Amino acid sequence: MKIAILEAGTPPERLAGRYPGYGRMTADRLGSGHDVSVFRVNRDEWPTDPDTFDATLVTGSPAGAYDPLPWIGTLIASLRDLDPDKPLVGICFGHQVMAAAFGGRVEKSPKGWGIGLHTYDIHRAADWMDGEPRVAVPAIHQDQVVEAPPGSRTLAGSAFTPHGILAYSNRRAFSVQFHPEFTTDYARALIAGHRPGDLDAAVRARALASLDAPNDGARVGGWIRRFLRDPAEQGRGV
Repeated sequence: MKIAILEAGTPPERLAGRYPGYGRMTADRLGSGHDVSVFRVNRDEWPTDPDTFDATLVTGSPAGAYDPLPWIGTLIASLRDLDPDKPLVGICFGHQVMAAAFGGRVEKSPKGWGIGLHTYDIHRAADWMDGEPRVAVPAIHQDQVVEAPPGSRTLAGSAFTPHGILAYSNRRAFSVQFHPEFTTDYARALIAGHRPGDLDAAVRARALASLDAPNDGARVGGWIRRFLRDPAEQGRGV
């Protein structure tokens, strides 16, 4: 399968060289057997012909889906132009910008940072998921989808993040607010040095301690691989 990964952000400079970029992290979580191309869309690098790709994934980013940046406007327009019968997957910022593109609403949550290992209750399992009732994956975000787009269904959420997983009935797409591509080591490094003065010390300590619990990132990677299979086998997102 030929996959375009739209890299919307990079690890902070203090971690540069120690960890791969978000596009590479996402490709690694997908595993082998795919022809992957990474496009740094936050630097205005775009697929010349999106129709040549079988699927598209959008990574996380420190940017907000509502930020007045030219590349975000271009990204939203490009998502709307994608073939709705080809798989589309969003992660964190990707989850939010997909919601914004397709008629939902995203805002900076008054709840503050969702950070550390977060657990989400699965309300409705799609055929590409599994039978487990919950999933626990690292998260790091202030923005949230506060109004799901028309044609979408919330598959999982928590009290902190009600729209944790969205799947779409009007296109072959789903997205997650959390970071299945983050290893525990990277999540720990990211949170440990997160924006001095912007995060309460007790919140940081709890977030770091939470990462000692098992991380379901690899399990979610399996969901994505199954979702990317032939649409004739899997149907749409829900």
